[in-house]
Amino acid sequence: MSETDLDAQVKAADPDRWLSSRFVGDLQARADLIAFYAFEAELLTIPTRVTQPMLAEMRYVWWRDQMDGVFAGEPRKGHPVLEALTAAAGRRPLGRAAFDALIEAHVGRVHGEPHDLDAFYVGPMQAAVRILAGEGHDAAVVEAGRVRGLTQVGRADEARALRGAANAGLKGLPTAAFPAVAHATLSGAERGEGTKRLKLLWASLRGRI
Repeated sequence: MSETDLDAQVKAADPDRWLSSRFVGDLQARADLIAFYAFEAELLTIPTRVTQPMLAEMRYVWWRDQMDGVFAGEPRKGHPVLEALTAAAGRRPLGRAAFDALIEAHVGRVHGEPHDLDAFYVGPMQAAVRILAGEGHDAAVVEAGRVRGLTQVGRADEARALRGAANAGLKGLPTAAFPAVAHATLSGAERGEGTKRLKLLWASLRGRI
């Protein structure tokens, strides 16, 4: 699986964030962002491949164990997502905590626990911002991550109510980091890639979701 294959994987699994990633001008940063999103795509597909919660949990435990190699610079050889993610972690200030929290949240979901919105959406958005703009911006995107999470779980009214606070937090976000949060502007009601691209472009120009 090449870099192009990872890009296609993310486009199929997560078209909103894939579209947002098109606004990253630095090709290496975009590739690192796609590697992270491909990792998330792998986690998302596990419940579609196995029917028993314990079997799904075993797969998530495998991914959690692989994080040792990712953050030690020693990925599982021959696994393109892990190899690309390890390379990204070597170039970017990615802390492991968000990865572990995300995996544990997936384990909880297969056992019927409610969505942990911060683990599923805030932590990953913070990691994406670190890829694009380095450290120091985690607090700026907390509310934007929650807007995205609330939208994704069908709590649109709560998402709209939180949008003002999210945009206040984004005022200090570097322009280079905005593609990591731009998808939070999408409501889920948009029809067609063209409409989404226009909405993402407008959000990027304003620096608001």
